[in-house]
Amino acid sequence: MATDYSETIKDLKAFRDQRGWQKYHTLPELARAMMVESAEVNEYFLWHQDHDQLTDKQVEGLKLELADVLTYLYYMCDQLDVTPNDLVQQKLAINQQRHWKFDR
Repeated sequence: MATDYSETIKDLKAFRDQRGWQKYHTLPELARAMMVESAEVNEYFLWHQDHDQLTDKQVEGLKLELADVLTYLYYMCDQLDVTPNDLVQQKLAINQQRHWKFDR
């Protein structure tokens, strides 16, 4: 089920607005919330060397935490008047011109 960004952000904003949460959705507050959710993503890998060690239930929980992170990022992108895909493409173009040296 592929949903386009405009439909998703419309649904997210309606969900937020129905609950009166707009006042909490400043960029700094959204960034903080995104970081909390990012930490919850990282918890799935605590004490695991590889994602192959996750159970099916853990993988499903991980997906839900990723959705939480994306949700806050979508709200932030909306405030900045840019789509997530546009940002990723812009950054990819920059990264394609960069060169990293990894010493291991």
